[in-house]
Amino acid sequence: MKSYSDSYKAAGVDVTAGYKSVELMKEHVARTFTNGVLSGIGGFGGLFEIDTTGIKNPVLVSGTDGVGTKLKIAMLLDKHDTIGIDCVAMCVNDIICCGAKPQFFLDYIAIGKNYPEKVATIVSGVAEGCVQSGCALIGGETAEHPGMMPEDEYDLAGFSVGVVDKEKILDPDTQKAGDVMIAIKSSGVHSNGFSLVRKVFDMTKESLDRYYDELGGTLGETLLTPTRIYVKPILALLEEVNVKSISHITGGGFYENIPRSLPKGISAKIRRSDIQVLPIFELIAKEGNVPERDMFNTYNMGVGMTVVVDKADAEKAVEVLNAAGEQAYILGELVESDEGVIIE
Repeated sequence: MKSYSDSYKAAGVDVTAGYKSVELMKEHVARTFTNGVLSGIGGFGGLFEIDTTGIKNPVLVSGTDGVGTKLKIAMLLDKHDTIGIDCVAMCVNDIICCGAKPQFFLDYIAIGKNYPEKVATIVSGVAEGCVQSGCALIGGETAEHPGMMPEDEYDLAGFSVGVVDKEKILDPDTQKAGDVMIAIKSSGVHSNGFSLVRKVFDMTKESLDRYYDELGGTLGETLLTPTRIYVKPILALLEEVNVKSISHITGGGFYENIPRSLPKGISAKIRRSDIQVLPIFELIAKEGNVPERDMFNTYNMGVGMTVVVDKADAEKAVEVLNAAGEQAYILGELVESDEGVIIE
């Protein structure tokens, strides 16, 4: 018997729209399937067989996050095909900081009204993020929430699980003064600090469609640029160089995230002139009259991830990352200090 409920539909939830969403997203999900996937979407749980070949003592590493108020930009521009990349990136970029390889991902979409084509478009971005990070999209949930939010609005979150050999988990305590910190360029604002962005700029479609020479595009295009996914380049680096620690520069910027990967008594010393700040951050600071200290405590400022290696390995590390398609450069060095981050 076909499943439907006129009473539930009258209350604002159309279960048949949910079924259509699943059908429309199947082709996108299929792109992400890896050898470990044991079940398709639609079941009560996603089954995944972890390949532990060459791993003596497998440790699972998990990460969960959402996209935050960047979703408001996507809604204003009615562009929903990249926001899923952000959701995946915020999770897998955290997982890789432990040295773990992401295995699978699940998403959760809460939406005011289920428009199947819209949901499928959102999931297409999630699938693209999974492809970029080499993990499988093995399930998810779309929940129609009438009365909880306007029909055209939605929230997106997800989580990922990775695996690492216990003996290969990165140990920040191995860091010492004289080690070198390497920056890996970001693609823009990524998925953090958008509450401040929305306060600085007039959030209308007209303002988002405004072209800025310094950005080389419109404000909306620049702000919606997906968060860069660093998984594959970092995995390549881990094969070639002894990496001591990795920091994913998210909300809280330099001052909050970099110290999370440093041992007590060690700080990162960075010359302000060496930081390759992206134009969008200069525009935010200018238009919002935001102090530089606040900018570095809110945004990635053009540095999406930092990696610490021994000074003797620094040049090779930069070469490996650049060969993997990233833009990496030496950002600073570690010094004996309790300040966490020193920007001079």
